[in-house]
Amino acid sequence: MRRFLATLAATTFLTGAAAAATIYPIDRATILVGSPFDFKVEFAGLVKPEDVKITVNGQHYKAVFGKDMAFTEKEEKADASAVVARGVILSQPGIYTVEATAGNETKRVVWDVYDTAATPKAKNIIFFLGDGLSVAHRTGARIMSKGVTEGKANGRLNMDMLDRMAFIGTSSVDSIAVDSANSMSAYMTGHKTSVNALGVYADRTPGSLDDPRVETIAEALRRQTGKSIGVVATAEIEDATPAAVVSHTRRRADKADIVEMIYNVKPDVVLGGGSAYFLPQATAGSKRKDDKDYIQLFKDAGYALATDKTELAAAADSNQPKVLGLFHTGNMDVTLDREFLKKGTVSKFPNQPGLVEMTKVALDRLSKNPEGFFLMVEGSSIDKMSHPLDWDRSLFETIEFDKAIGLAREFAAKNPDTLIIATGDHTHGFSIIGTVDDEKPGSDMREKVGTYDKAGFPNYKDENGDGYPDKVNVTKRLAMFANNFPDYYETFRPHLDGPFVPAVQDENKNYIPNAAYKDIPGAVLRAGNIPKDGDTGVHAVDDVVLQAQGPGSEAFKGYMEESDVYRVLVDVFALGKNQLGN
Repeated sequence: MRRFLATLAATTFLTGAAAAATIYPIDRATILVGSPFDFKVEFAGLVKPEDVKITVNGQHYKAVFGKDMAFTEKEEKADASAVVARGVILSQPGIYTVEATAGNETKRVVWDVYDTAATPKAKNIIFFLGDGLSVAHRTGARIMSKGVTEGKANGRLNMDMLDRMAFIGTSSVDSIAVDSANSMSAYMTGHKTSVNALGVYADRTPGSLDDPRVETIAEALRRQTGKSIGVVATAEIEDATPAAVVSHTRRRADKADIVEMIYNVKPDVVLGGGSAYFLPQATAGSKRKDDKDYIQLFKDAGYALATDKTELAAAADSNQPKVLGLFHTGNMDVTLDREFLKKGTVSKFPNQPGLVEMTKVALDRLSKNPEGFFLMVEGSSIDKMSHPLDWDRSLFETIEFDKAIGLAREFAAKNPDTLIIATGDHTHGFSIIGTVDDEKPGSDMREKVGTYDKAGFPNYKDENGDGYPDKVNVTKRLAMFANNFPDYYETFRPHLDGPFVPAVQDENKNYIPNAAYKDIPGAVLRAGNIPKDGDTGVHAVDDVVLQAQGPGSEAFKGYMEESDVYRVLVDVFALGKNQLGN
């Protein structure tokens, strides 16, 4: 890449020259004033630098961007040219019309550069993300946890009590469907992007780390405030949702690189799984391909290290200002296995904390900062158990997630300058249609499914008052099904031996029903409705529900996009204004 130092002010029209194929940020992008972003124009063919004109609101681009551009005559894997300017900052709010011309074709995009309140509306934000959280998850968790009598719920979830609400549309730049990466990235940057992307616009080059970047909320907080930052998840801490708080990559699987990005931002509290990507390659169990020891680097940076719940309690009581907790080499075990059935990998990691314990430590530690904090808490395995159609485990995860929200509500009651948000990044095609009653006569499990008035009420009990049903395999339980699935055997029962594995690969690399469930009495073969290369259920495109309480929550209403949610976050923290005095 060589510096594009040509004037660009004059345009020579080329016979048959290529149009500007794409401009990043894209049309209708919303950009926080003062927030750095990368500008890129990808042309549809080869052009010469002297034959290109780029204007912003009718002015030469440099008069507005204050930067020269780098010109690439031929991008890798593309028979086409491009220009890039890194770290562009727009210091004035307003509507910006950007035009890029090559020859007789022009590409135009319009951006909305917005300002924020002059002073913060809240001191703290606690952002809860239930990965895959759908309405049916909430309904099922409420029924399991609280029960229903004569048509009325016997109690409310904590998230039910958050008094502001909006529907959130989650489609991506390249699809009506989303994954956790690009949806959470839109929440954490204010920019929509493509499936699998984090903190970047996905360009056409094959490299995953050179795409046009946009600022994440963690970077904005570091740039503009003295607030603390916390990231808590039950997944690998490099997984899509927690990674979106800090990361820039086209490929969410760049987990070793994401660890470096976490280290560069240095959130004050980092709690979750995924230690395999922190360990140097010579260490048993490492998934790195280099010799970097990020656990040692974090310790050298002043972090207290915790690898189980005992060490987490000790770290919380230590004088070290920052905490790194890594409680599993991969994703942490789910609540039903960790606390009740002792299945999964609990025998290898027997002392894992849960989401409630991690959230409590994070709140205690972050609240020591008089400037306030931003905390992201993910209920990761609502999604991870919904993909394999393991609805009982996903509902236990939803109950645990809701308990963590309860901690935040208790905190906010004592600290009313706190905004709480609870939402999902996407939904699953999951519904509750009634009950399954083992006491109905016969061996045909389909005939034991009760719908309408024959459903009645399930017989879950919570006699110890911990918020979870004492048993998941009660005789009359929720009838829960997916609307998308591979070929699999439906058993109509909870899976007590470990998480459900609905499909396995055959010799042709197609997924077929897992025969391990074939001979369970009453099991029914369901012919799948997704392509045969899919082994689990997929995300649904339905809107997600967002609920909130506290200062600034009145902005959540009606229909919004994830990028609109970011706009509320930065307004509540007044991130359009420099609060550091530099």
